[in-house]
Amino acid sequence: MVIQDSWFTVTQIDRKTFAISEFGHWEKVHSYLLIGEKKAALIDTGLGIDNIKRVTDQLTSLPIMVITTHVHWDHIGSHGEYKEIFVHKDEEDWLVNGIKKLPIEQVRKDVGRDITIPTPDSFNPETYQPFQGVPTGLLNDGDEIALGNRNLSIYHTPGHSPGHISVYDQSTGYLFTGDLLYDETPIYAFFPTTNPIDLVESLEKISNIPNVTMIYGGHNTIGLKPGILDEVKDAVKTLREKDLIHFGTGLHQFNGFSVKF
Repeated sequence: MVIQDSWFTVTQIDRKTFAISEFGHWEKVHSYLLIGEKKAALIDTGLGIDNIKRVTDQLTSLPIMVITTHVHWDHIGSHGEYKEIFVHKDEEDWLVNGIKKLPIEQVRKDVGRDITIPTPDSFNPETYQPFQGVPTGLLNDGDEIALGNRNLSIYHTPGHSPGHISVYDQSTGYLFTGDLLYDETPIYAFFPTTNPIDLVESLEKISNIPNVTMIYGGHNTIGLKPGILDEVKDAVKTLREKDLIHFGTGLHQFNGFSVKF
């Protein structure tokens, strides 16, 4: 299925899985639509510069539930367009009351800079407001979500944020890692609301998930081969042995990814 859109780029991963990307913004953020027999799941909803529902409506007529990897502004932008929103219990408060320790001035600066394609008339970075609202339901580590002939497993993977989750698709072996693992730019845990120790434990956790066939992160390259999880295991060992897992140790580069504390 080919979809032409002025803001979003749609990449078909397989017959029932799509990446919806915002390559015109420096974040190069991805949301992912997973279509089951009875319903669909949308993992994150992007920047909120434009309305992602315009795209998902063209890809499926099934009810869509939004699964939030974490409550940062660049992943919850179009949450308000959907009726069903799920978030990990540790970030319910952020979704309802706003992201802690992040000034709106900083968000507006980041959302409006380094944009390389035209934005819709409705977008004004000076008045941009991250989504706030009450979730439909809360997620916990070990939860399973049934889409009909497609089951998703929820892994609590904090560090980048307290309620960050990763989503494993049992039917395909795809692992959706949000901002826990991606390439090209550093994975970070240097803000007050991050935790380097938790991040490394979460990296170790996903590196031990069996039968992963591909990794799909929240930014940059769409689809990383599972061999990167072996690199993650080595990185975890190195970071521990060298006592680097704390704020202020800076950038640590490994084969295929990097982290910054």
